[in-house]
Amino acid sequence: MSRKFELLNRVHRPVLSLLLVAALAASTVPALAAPATRVEAQAANLTAGCVKNYSPAVDYFPRKIRVEDATGFTVKYFKNYKEVTVLNPWRGAKEQFKYILVQCGTPAPKGIRNAFVIEVPVKRIIAMSTTHLPHLDKLNVLDRLIGMDTFKYVNNPKVRALVQAGNLIEIGDGPNVSIEKVIASQPDIVMTYGVGDPKYDSHPKLLEAGIPTVINAEYMEGTPLGRSEWIKFTALFFNKEAEAQREYANMKQRYLAIARRVKNVANRPLVLQGTATRDRWRVPGGGSYAARLIADAGGKYLFANNNEAGSLSLTFEEVYARAASADVWLLASFQRFDSIQQLINAEPRYSGMNAVRKGQVWNYDKRLNENGGNDYWETGVANPDLLLADLVKILHPSLLPNHELVFWRQLSSGPTQ
Repeated sequence: MSRKFELLNRVHRPVLSLLLVAALAASTVPALAAPATRVEAQAANLTAGCVKNYSPAVDYFPRKIRVEDATGFTVKYFKNYKEVTVLNPWRGAKEQFKYILVQCGTPAPKGIRNAFVIEVPVKRIIAMSTTHLPHLDKLNVLDRLIGMDTFKYVNNPKVRALVQAGNLIEIGDGPNVSIEKVIASQPDIVMTYGVGDPKYDSHPKLLEAGIPTVINAEYMEGTPLGRSEWIKFTALFFNKEAEAQREYANMKQRYLAIARRVKNVANRPLVLQGTATRDRWRVPGGGSYAARLIADAGGKYLFANNNEAGSLSLTFEEVYARAASADVWLLASFQRFDSIQQLINAEPRYSGMNAVRKGQVWNYDKRLNENGGNDYWETGVANPDLLLADLVKILHPSLLPNHELVFWRQLSSGPTQ
């Protein structure tokens, strides 16, 4: 028996050695073990409907946003929910707003504190600012708009058609917002804004009534690109990240291409923006949205050295002493002036200004609806490439010879007809 065993051992030793090596390799390489059940990745965000068969291993938001220029909100992604924070809801705010956006059909995370839980994608929204409308339009979700604060100032033709057809409700604004109308319309969210003053804010009353309310603080951004990037904030509530990324990237590319045309211009006209009212002059601070637009358009803003992000309230004399030599005057006035003479009739001291004598006085009221709703603050702020092109056309007309002004209008030098 021992002889037979020795013969078998000699014959099979190479084979046994190979089997031993293979066994050792298998024990150190888990990948060679029996494959585990694989969870299929989701190819795109669900923009309609809910999850049918929830799995905690699935990433339900494969398409994510990247915040590039906006500073007022953040987002953190988890497998089946997003944590969205509005950092600076209004000037001087001491609070922030956090929203947990849970993919419908999946469980909300446990232990949530100091946050509002909202299921996404949102199916019914009330928008309380016309600045929200272009984002809803670009994301192709206007069919989910069910109401607004007021219809008076709307310029978007699609929204006006919805109003005309009786498909939207009007809920009022500020502390006079109609809670009864809102509750009856059953919105998934009401998107509003805050200024930190109970005389004007709607959100305290809405939240007190238990209505899911979202603060959109786009107006707090100090740059045109930063403000328009809030389309991504809106998109988070509809799982439309891919669309928002694409829309913003295309717009930003157009904006930067225009800015590059004037980056190295030697002649930068001196620009004043703002109008006097009751012997006080409100002008944008040097760190403001308007100041950045002027700089990107190749202008030298009169108050560029001031770092204030908001507006400055100065006496007529304070501004006039510096503004008299400005090359271009951008009124940015809600009051309509059709001619420079009409402007002088309202305030004779304007006649001594260089921009007035040269006929370089402009207002951004070219597109107003019948109620005075200014499309500059609707379509314009969502498309800062158009705002920039307008200002370049005013300050350096030869650089954009084929651009037709969209929002700005030059006041006539002759008498009002």
